[in-house]
Amino acid sequence: MMPIMTVNDGSEVVVVGAGPAGLTTAIALAQAGLTTTLVAREAPADHRTTALLAGSITALETLGVWNRCAGQAAPLKVMRIVDATVRLIRAPEVYFSAEEIGLDAFGYNIENKHLVAALAARARELPSLSLIKDEARAVETRDDNVTIRLKSGGAVTLVIPTAFVSWTGEALDKKTPLLRSMEAVSKQAVRVLRLFGSTAERVFATCGPEQEYFLIDRHFYFARPDLINAGRTLFGATPPKGQEMEDQYFGTIPERVLACMSEVETELFKVGVPVKTRHNEVAPSQYEIAPVFENANVAADHQMMTMEMLKKVAPKYGLACLLHEKPFAGVNGSGKHNNWSLSDEFGNNLLGPGDTPHDNMQFLVFCAAVLKGVDKWQGLLRASIASAGNDHRLGANEAPPAIISIFLGDMLTDIFEQVEKGGAKSTKSGGTLDTGVGVLPKLPRDAGDRNRTSPFAFTGNKFEFRAVSSGQNIAFPNTVLNVAMADALEGIANELEAATAKGEDLNKAVAKLLTKLIKEHKRIIFNGNGYSAEWQKEAAKRKLLNHKNTVDALPELVSKESIKLFERFKILNEREVHARYEVFLENYNKTINVEGQLMVLMANRYILPAALEYQRQIGQSVAAAKAGGVTSAQGKKLLSSYSKLVDRFKVQSDALAALLTHGGGSAEKHAKYMRDKVIPAMSKLRETGDQIEVLTPHAIWPLPTYREMLFVK
Repeated sequence: MMPIMTVNDGSEVVVVGAGPAGLTTAIALAQAGLTTTLVAREAPADHRTTALLAGSITALETLGVWNRCAGQAAPLKVMRIVDATVRLIRAPEVYFSAEEIGLDAFGYNIENKHLVAALAARARELPSLSLIKDEARAVETRDDNVTIRLKSGGAVTLVIPTAFVSWTGEALDKKTPLLRSMEAVSKQAVRVLRLFGSTAERVFATCGPEQEYFLIDRHFYFARPDLINAGRTLFGATPPKGQEMEDQYFGTIPERVLACMSEVETELFKVGVPVKTRHNEVAPSQYEIAPVFENANVAADHQMMTMEMLKKVAPKYGLACLLHEKPFAGVNGSGKHNNWSLSDEFGNNLLGPGDTPHDNMQFLVFCAAVLKGVDKWQGLLRASIASAGNDHRLGANEAPPAIISIFLGDMLTDIFEQVEKGGAKSTKSGGTLDTGVGVLPKLPRDAGDRNRTSPFAFTGNKFEFRAVSSGQNIAFPNTVLNVAMADALEGIANELEAATAKGEDLNKAVAKLLTKLIKEHKRIIFNGNGYSAEWQKEAAKRKLLNHKNTVDALPELVSKESIKLFERFKILNEREVHARYEVFLENYNKTINVEGQLMVLMANRYILPAALEYQRQIGQSVAAAKAGGVTSAQGKKLLSSYSKLVDRFKVQSDALAALLTHGGGSAEKHAKYMRDKVIPAMSKLRETGDQIEVLTPHAIWPLPTYREMLFVK
């Protein structure tokens, strides 16, 4: 069944397939008042039967179908339960009679041909239900519609509404605020474009989210309760080899993984998701898939479909796909680099610098708007990607720091410095790249560059918001980006319109405005190492925010300024903002609680039994040596140190279990408790557990190790 849609012929619903399920669905929707189209091929005769129980009979009666086929149905009056095993002593047969519970029958058995005929007859009676006798072959998605390609060469085009609102009109979904924010940024961007002579009437936020993920063998996955229930390993000692050699990043894609990737791409193509690249990532068993840059609204839908497809296809190849931000400690976590830009209705990228960026005033204005928006709303941007999982990633030497800053690169930084000093006169040239090999040509060198330590980096013709987490829906971060830009562009449009209305030359007004914006917001520009301790100190001097965890970051969402911003551009009202704040806090608290409970369970059911067994074996070895007249000094030392480790582990496990009984109070207080008490206790327990793993023989250890999970491909 297709979701509820609007079709170009006036239908509101399309159902594909005219079996019992498809016909029943189409009739129900049409009978409910929705104009419905049923797409179905001529199917061969169906000689199977269907058992219909009470609920199905009631549904068919409501649809006016059951009276047409009841005469061909056989009542199921008796249920017979038989032990079909091959055991020597089997359970006796048991009979249940419908009469015993006052029913004529438990249900009815009917041949499918009779059921389908009755359904088809009813379908023909409904004026709001039309039939297309054809076979659906493919589904293609575009910015605002879906097209079903038919075998005959025809097509059915559909527009899918995805908004979800309450009875009183509050947005309950992620799509509605995103669409509202796209309207807001479009309106303000068009105002600015008008000043530069553009005739564009619409501007689109565009996006290309790069999806990072891990693939591990399914057998290992199912042997790890933490991966199944928390998405990440709660215990796991660092292997002798991790990602130090970077051989994963620069190596070939393993054959099994490549086959999985290829099928994912094929299946995504079938549902209209355009995928551009695939490659290894830095950590062992970590990979990336990147889509084609497209409308942010569609990109958000396609991103969710991509994650679902990765999870769906991986098991076919004996793999499990991990989308958690930090499934393995000690190696890189996974992000979702959100490449964002603005394009007008003619396809012009508003953040494309052109050949001479220094005199491309339109580009510089939009780029300066990004500086203003990100600087002014850095706290809100940080809150938009805050989660318990992302806290493990942000600030580590693998991902952007929690400090929001912008990387412009040498070329753009130089231009902005020129503007601040009185006007840009030149653009740094990239020159050429000479390999020193005669048979290879000299290559043009790009004047831009990259900084993988920056959370918000200019990458040639777009900005890459690198702090978005791998398992996150990109809708909300892009909503915040859009409204931040709408705010910045509104201020720019107001100033430039006022200046030109007074007769001031546009170029002079732009130059003056750019100088002002750069001076006010240049603190947000940082091209250095975002991982360094020096940057932490420098950022503090610049008074940039540094929210290192979700509990600190989320209040930015419900600040008076943030609520006013959302309400001014009609993105979210105060109630909608607070609802999201509460949901984010609840998710944080529940995530930490689940992880803590899992740690206690794994400690008591997996690690402690293995540790006590090894402790016993050591004790037996020491005792055997003593009985043989040998003094095992090292054996005694090992027994003593290992026993102390096990005792400490048990004490820490019990302490964590006690901390998890905390309840009551507000969600905010509980979140602070989780951050300040539970998470440190979890860290201590893990540290001790990982020490035990290193010392315990592999034959005894009950969990797949990092060495196995990350390197068996």
